[in-house]
Amino acid sequence: MKNICLLLWLALPGWEQQQAYPPAKVDYGDYEALVSEVRDYRAQRLVSLDDFLQKAKDPHTVILDTRSKVMYDYKHVKGAVHLDFSDFTQAALDDLMRQYNGTATRILIYCNNNFEDRTQLSGMDRAFITKAATPGPPVSPGDIAEESSPAGKDYMTLALNIPTFINLYGYGYRNIYELAEWVDVNDPRIEFEGTSVLNRQ
Repeated sequence: MKNICLLLWLALPGWEQQQAYPPAKVDYGDYEALVSEVRDYRAQRLVSLDDFLQKAKDPHTVILDTRSKVMYDYKHVKGAVHLDFSDFTQAALDDLMRQYNGTATRILIYCNNNFEDRTQLSGMDRAFITKAATPGPPVSPGDIAEESSPAGKDYMTLALNIPTFINLYGYGYRNIYELAEWVDVNDPRIEFEGTSVLNRQ
């Protein structure tokens, strides 16, 4: 037994040297080309809240929430379905959209950076924390909210809408519309669902 263990131990360095893996299935060039292709297309698919809500009335339209399941459960636009962005695959999207109109399904998307709560001093709604990077030392969400006015912008937005749009397009879904406004969650035109909404009733 000792001899076998010794032979295995001696063989390991050679195995490690011989083992060669192919490159990971990651291609920055492919993604860069896709981003370039999507740029102008997306610019024509940005809609106001009124248009977003009007389109949502169509039975072949799906409101897609790609935030985490935790945040979706906590609060989401009424009627939205959930598929975490990190779970996007061809099969997962096809299975979901098969319930509607396949690749022709009209998809409405939104993310954290579409909503604020103007009744709060920080402007933040816990369910929709603004995704933005600021230069310098770490800051609190409230600090980002204060810096988020159009004038004097000194932050970089990292909204989930953009990678969501790009990936949907890449997976063959082109009938996408993105909410383009920064909406107050207290606006009576829009309704929300989730545990936080139930707890307030």
